[in-house]
Amino acid sequence: MFSKRLISLSLVLFLVLAVVFATTQKIGAWWISDKKEEQKLVDDNTHKSPKEQLALALDSISAWGSPLPYTVLRSDLMDSQNPGQNFEIRNGGFGSAMAAHPLVANQFYALTDRGPNAKFTGAYGKGKKFPTPDYVPRIGLFELRADGTVKLVKTILLRRPDGRPISGLPNQSDFGGTGETPYHGDGSPLLKDGSKLFNNNSDSPGYNPFKLDNYGLDGEGLVALSDGTFWVSDEYGPHIVHFDQSGKEIGRINPFKNDQRDIYNLPQEFANRRPNRGMEGLAITPDEKTLVGIMQSTMYNPNSKVKNLDVVRIVTINLENGKLAQYLYRQEKTQNANSEITALSNNSFLVIERDGAFYNQNPQAMKRVYQIDLSTGTNLEKIKNDNKFNQDKKLGLLIHGKTIEQTVLDGGWQALAAVNITPVSKKIIVDMVDKVGYPHDKMEGLWVINNHTLGILNDDDFALWSTKGKMHQKYLKDNMIDRNTLYIVDVDLNSN
Repeated sequence: MFSKRLISLSLVLFLVLAVVFATTQKIGAWWISDKKEEQKLVDDNTHKSPKEQLALALDSISAWGSPLPYTVLRSDLMDSQNPGQNFEIRNGGFGSAMAAHPLVANQFYALTDRGPNAKFTGAYGKGKKFPTPDYVPRIGLFELRADGTVKLVKTILLRRPDGRPISGLPNQSDFGGTGETPYHGDGSPLLKDGSKLFNNNSDSPGYNPFKLDNYGLDGEGLVALSDGTFWVSDEYGPHIVHFDQSGKEIGRINPFKNDQRDIYNLPQEFANRRPNRGMEGLAITPDEKTLVGIMQSTMYNPNSKVKNLDVVRIVTINLENGKLAQYLYRQEKTQNANSEITALSNNSFLVIERDGAFYNQNPQAMKRVYQIDLSTGTNLEKIKNDNKFNQDKKLGLLIHGKTIEQTVLDGGWQALAAVNITPVSKKIIVDMVDKVGYPHDKMEGLWVINNHTLGILNDDDFALWSTKGKMHQKYLKDNMIDRNTLYIVDVDLNSN
């Protein structure tokens, strides 16, 4: 009897195990099949055209944006805000400017600035800490993939005409330097020969000055041309430098008449740029014949007394003959920053205007995109000398002996209107604080994807921040490290 029950139980157990085995096989087969289908979908997507991939990506990308990849440059420095902890300096940094790839729909270029740096006043005066002083400014080519992620395709290091890499270190004063002292991360001076003591006496045998670089760029504006070359504008000169496909310099434009590297010159008053607020945005007209640059903030023209103003200059340079035009842009708030410009037509452009606030700290933070029309503004270069106006070689247009900036300081924009000088018209396109609760302090990259879609990119400062000259991690909120992030937003450019 017992053996019969044992046999019966054995049969039941066998049947149960058989069912479990069969089910497991089916589940396993389904899982493997599902993974194969998923992989097949990914593989198929990689063979879709760039336009098809872009369309899929626009449907896939999160409303919170898609982060860009990064590597870690250094992680051995102490975080001044968190004793006992180190922090990361990331590369990253691809947020100073952005430009659509002229030929590939789902790709864009992004630019770094001079490299990781922090405000610092040391034994040799005001300047910057450069914790990675050998950093080479660069352009990254990125691809927005069908699944909404962003891939770094390649990196282009910027180089001198002779092929040597440039640095992000300041220029000498003759080429736009404003006396920023370069320091190492530990606060010691960054010298031409690091093994010797500082000696600024050029007549001395031990002459050992600060390490400066007249090819150094603090890049902020980027143009990508259909021939594969690039134009980069910066905050030092300002310089506008032409690079070939490999990143080697092939031409230059700046306000310095004695710079033998120049093919054309900017108006000399642009040399009066405010430190760290140079030519922040650069665009090219659709016919690729005219560069259009916008300064970040009011220039110190003739001096820093005009600092607290809302007057910004726009310059256009005809690349065929060097002919210049100049226009004025009126900001919404004094000391705002215009950090990008891109072309819609030969006269119509989109401009980023922002402040430097974090939304989580200041609900009134301003991060906006405006559309402007150059044809509605007064071209300062066309105004002739008479009893009111004088075109001064070093200061630009003077009105009753005062610069544009001095005129606004003394009499407001009404003083310009009284002599028939008007800024370009502007219309708001998108407010990123209202649209997405934009969490970053800096909005600096702008990609016109089509007439109803924009890409917006932030500058993460290499995830480096400083407080009273002491370096630490750059956070947004909830201990979230700031990171380059691509946001996709819907707009309507047709109605503007």
